[in-house]
Parts: sequence; structure tokens; C-alpha cells
Amino acid sequence: MIKAVMVMNTQGKPRLAKFYEYLPVEKQQELIRRVFAVLCGRAENVSNFIEAESIFGPDSRLVYKHFATLYFVFVFDSSENELAVLDLIQVFVETLDKCFKNVCELDIVFNYSKIHTILDEIIFGGQVLETSSAEVMKAVEEISKLEAASNAITLIPKSASGWRSR
Repeated sequence: MIKAVMVMNTQGKPRLAKFYEYLPVEKQQELIRRVFAVLCGRAENVSNFIEAESIFGPDSRLVYKHFATLYFVFVFDSSENELAVLDLIQVFVETLDKCFKNVCELDIVFNYSKIHTILDEIIFGGQVLETSSAEVMKAVEEISKLEAASNAITLIPKSASGWRSR
């Protein structure tokens, strides 16, 4: 099971934090700080896999990938394969790149709901749902179409809206 997904910048500011087990906000913030402390202290040429038992408790592992100014971090238990989770990070980043044409930190900050929609298409309730970037993109585009259609619906019929201009 995936326990948490975090995206943070190189200064340690969380840009996305989604925990799939209930934790109070104070505990979430503490965990994010501890994860960043571990990540910023690691050399570039070491493994992206970390035993996270000291941070998240027994049976916890952490996989991260550093892209430009962002760390993408997934925390999971032993039921998940480390290489599969690393590939899942790649799928997430590829999907973000397709949505935002070379994703950057500002895309994540200003398109928070779309980022969550993408993540929910990949992982829901801690379970991996989809591992194909193309399938995730199809679902996200369909959701965007539905949102656009629902925004286009007006509650006042056009025949009744013309009375104001008279």
C-alpha cells in the first residue's frame, strides 16, 4: 500500500502532500520535515531507495526521484515493489509533463486540483489503479471535458435572460 505521496522543492517547501492513512496535520508536517532532512543530506550518486522505518514506522520504505527543483517522494509498505514504485513516480512525472508541457514548480502550485486529479487516477486510497501515462491522460482529458461542459450550463434559460436588456 502507498502510505504517502509528497512533492517538495529543494528548499523543503511541500508543493503536494497526500497521506493515505489519517495523520493529524502537525504529524504530517513533522514527517515532511524529516523526509526533507533525509533527502537533502544524501549525495546525488546514491540509491533512491530508503528504509523509512525511523520516520514512518515499521514496514515503511521510501522511494524518491529528484527532477530539477523538485523531489517526488512515495512512501509505501513491503507489499509494494521498490522498482515498481520508482516506475510509478516516472509515470506521474510523465503525465504531469504531458499536461503542462514540461512541468515546473509553478504548475504544481497554480494547478493544485488538476495535480490531485492526476494523482487520483494513478493512486486511490493507497492502491495503485493505473500505471499507463496514456490511460491517465485519457481519463484526465475526459474529466476536463466534463468540467467544461458543466461550467457551460447556465441555470437561466436564454429566453428569460433577454428581459434585462429591454
